[in-house]
Amino acid sequence: MPTTTTGEKALRINRYKSLGYTTFSNARTGFFARVPDQGKPEPFWSPNGPELMDISITNWCDKGCVFCYKSSTKHGSHMSLRDYKRVIDEAAAMGTFQVALGGGNPNQHPDFEEILDYTWSKGIVPNYTTNGRGLNESILRATQRNCGAVAVSAYPPYRETAETLRILADRKIKTNVHFIIDAESVDTAIDWLREPPEFLKRINALVFLNYKPSGRKIFEKRLLRNSSRVDEFFKLATSPHTKLRVGFDACCVSGVFARTAASRSLVDACDAGRFSLYVSEDMKVYPCSFQSGLAKGDQLDERNSLLDIWRDSENVRSFRRYFASDRCGGCSHKKNCMNGCPLFDQLVVCGNR
Repeated sequence: MPTTTTGEKALRINRYKSLGYTTFSNARTGFFARVPDQGKPEPFWSPNGPELMDISITNWCDKGCVFCYKSSTKHGSHMSLRDYKRVIDEAAAMGTFQVALGGGNPNQHPDFEEILDYTWSKGIVPNYTTNGRGLNESILRATQRNCGAVAVSAYPPYRETAETLRILADRKIKTNVHFIIDAESVDTAIDWLREPPEFLKRINALVFLNYKPSGRKIFEKRLLRNSSRVDEFFKLATSPHTKLRVGFDACCVSGVFARTAASRSLVDACDAGRFSLYVSEDMKVYPCSFQSGLAKGDQLDERNSLLDIWRDSENVRSFRRYFASDRCGGCSHKKNCMNGCPLFDQLVVCGNR
């Protein structure tokens, strides 16, 4: 188990002496670092448990977006508060730093304020992604006192997105924009990177999420790799002259590594099953949230703890084997992207596959 040190509540340090590394996290700034001891390699995975957890606390949403990988609807179910507290208690015991709450639209969970308060009380930073609906004053206050950051999903024509960003910015809540990048939206992304619209001026970062061929409708033609502007997008997004702070999900890293000169120290390969874990609203556990509609998953119940699943699940282990394999042979980028996505080969945009 780690030796944990905390100064002010925002700062947390986990020392893994036997494994030869230390992790640092600041809840208020979002800073995170995994630092190997002198002469030691970067760890491949954390046997003690995930540093980050994605938790779907609900599958309820009233937008009905055709590209939603969870196929969320107004008939979606909520994770019970009792189940959520169990997840957080076990996460805290494993040394998890932060959780990303998703759905559905998580802030419309009936116990959302208590969920945020309880998470922070256990020394874990809650963050969440929202479509903007249901952000009342009480939830905004709970967000201010507990959360590291909020991510707003960007949907055309972006009027609702813009209003949500204004509400959050007026309360000085650290806010990122999640933008699904695909063969169609890449044109808008390039326009925004060249000349950001006014409603993006107060955000922390614009984060690009590679379009996944998953959900209620699958549009193969929308895969980013089908665009003729892939090189243009990645070079612009990683340019030091870009006017916005930019981030990428792990599903974009093959493009960043292979198509740009961006620093490898600033972009991480996929952490699924190595440093991160996903729990669905029905207490199923997966290495990655995008596997939830593709595999059975492991049931979190009285027989299986999160740590049991993390260490012993064949499904979780299969992700680690994939990342450590020779899937991409002698590719010079293999060390950085670890063979790309274990679930969707179509997401790889390095040009080598």
